[in-house]
Amino acid sequence: MTAAKGNMTDSTTGGGGADVLFERRGRLGVATLNRPRAVNALTAGMVDLLLSQLTTWSGDDGVAAVLVQGAGERGLCAGGDIVAIYQDMLHGGSATAGFWQTEYRLNSLISRYPKPYVALMDGLVLGGGVGVSAHGNVRVVTERTRMGMPETTIGFAPDVGGTFLLSHAPGETGTHAALTGAHLGAGDALFLGLADHYVPSSELPRLAAALETESPEDAVAHYAEQAPASVLAGQREWIDACYDSDDAGEIVARLLSWTGPGQDDASAAADTIEAKSPTSVKVTLASLRRASNLTLDEALAQEYRAGLRFLQGPDFREGIRAQVVDKDRNPQWKPATLAEVLPQDVDRFFQPLDGGELDLQVKEGDRAWHI
Repeated sequence: MTAAKGNMTDSTTGGGGADVLFERRGRLGVATLNRPRAVNALTAGMVDLLLSQLTTWSGDDGVAAVLVQGAGERGLCAGGDIVAIYQDMLHGGSATAGFWQTEYRLNSLISRYPKPYVALMDGLVLGGGVGVSAHGNVRVVTERTRMGMPETTIGFAPDVGGTFLLSHAPGETGTHAALTGAHLGAGDALFLGLADHYVPSSELPRLAAALETESPEDAVAHYAEQAPASVLAGQREWIDACYDSDDAGEIVARLLSWTGPGQDDASAAADTIEAKSPTSVKVTLASLRRASNLTLDEALAQEYRAGLRFLQGPDFREGIRAQVVDKDRNPQWKPATLAEVLPQDVDRFFQPLDGGELDLQVKEGDRAWHI
């Protein structure tokens, strides 16, 4: 839902038809992702614009806080434009590598933003949508929120700092969310530490208006309500017991053999994981375990290494083909089973890059943000 509307007094996007709209409403800077037909999926141009404008606003004394929202009724952002990534992979993938470099710089900037960064996480918030929202410091979910990191479904692994966020969730709930790619409601998003406040979607326009004159703390306090209970919080027994392993095959075996409360849910989780790319599942699990001891910027650098290796392998392209290009929902993974993915195959995804590591430094005049 687009909560804030007004004159585009500070736009660098070139008009109302642009993919990102920037406005100044009093002392509030508003960024609206503006591809509603694509659920505001991120393109390279969009992340360039966001990075530039947020960097500028960070040093503008006339901007006290920033609000990020999505146009339309379907969601904040459904992730990166994976059809564009698919087309780029057919031509070597170099444009995607550049897109990720800018996107991860944006994620890093958001995480250390010097002003309140308010994200309205209404509707779908997937993949890259998590990256432009969950690293902020005032994260608002609604009864319509459906959040997730579904990358294993398309032969990829969580990125945009997702491995860092989910590795710090309570117990093994983040592992469950990452391996299954489950969609999460407001209660689960709050429980996992991906959001801070619950506000009914009908109140978002009033919240946005209040942000023009009030501090985010005061504005949110007017409209926040008790969130629905977290489903994952009630499933901790079997989730923590089954996912407490560094071996994906062992996790699936535990889920299939679980006989306590939640047996049907555990079995369903095993079936879900087994339908994902085996390589993606194993690399995702290894990424989470490694990220638990990393800073966000270090995790982003690790995700960049893994991402470039996914561009070179068969499953990422095959997963996008099956899900959104041909839409046959019948990916042919290579290798086809978890047992066939060897430890050395997984380790390869984390090796240093010959062509240079991710550079997270962003400059605007004499300002710099870096590792």
